[in-house]
Amino acid sequence: MEKAIITTVGKDSIGIIAKECTYLASQNINILDISQSIVDGYFHMMMITDVSCASAPFQTIQDELCELGKSMNVDIKMQHSAIFESMHRI
Repeated sequence: MEKAIITTVGKDSIGIIAKECTYLASQNINILDISQSIVDGYFHMMMITDVSCASAPFQTIQDELCELGKSMNVDIKMQHSAIFESMHRI
């Protein structure tokens, strides 16, 4: 299983989760775990996903998620789980 971590941060608005999940489903990406919160009007979401069967190359999905985020005025980042874990190891 090839895992990726997707983080989304920005001002809260209607449809952020729906649009992002719709995009992931269209790329055959499964969401394994999801956590989201809203603090003082700011939205934060972290997803662990399985990209093993993704329909497009990893870089393409990263770029398209970034553009999707811009269209919703949020910042969406996707990283391979190994990179994320290395960066956040204490």
